[in-house]
Amino acid sequence: MSMKSNEREEILRMSGVDPTKCMKCGKCSASCPAYDEFDIKPHQFASYIARGDMYELMQSKTIWNCLGCFACVERCPRDVRPGKLIDGVRQAAVRRRGGTHLQPEDIPSRIDPDTPQQLLMSVLRRERK
Repeated sequence: MSMKSNEREEILRMSGVDPTKCMKCGKCSASCPAYDEFDIKPHQFASYIARGDMYELMQSKTIWNCLGCFACVERCPRDVRPGKLIDGVRQAAVRRRGGTHLQPEDIPSRIDPDTPQQLLMSVLRRERK
């Protein structure tokens, strides 16, 4: 199994998504508030993963510009959950660069008291494995 294949399998495991279910209807992209900031649109992520085009995904600005609002997840009629794929690719990119996850004890010192709780929950939902 190649490195590219290992990354693909790891992303699929982290996201829990079956990209072959995508019918490319574009409803996920149509509902995305950050659509204009993406070079690879949410509805395209499933195709890239299915083809194993990991380099393009890892280099995309989409993985850093995604708001994590999961509007795409809510709109998908086939339960493909493109936001989960985007999160998986972002996590794989961070790991490839040698990044680590925060430890629970590090979190309180990093939270601004004015941070909306919805944002905190979005981050926690993302980091859940």
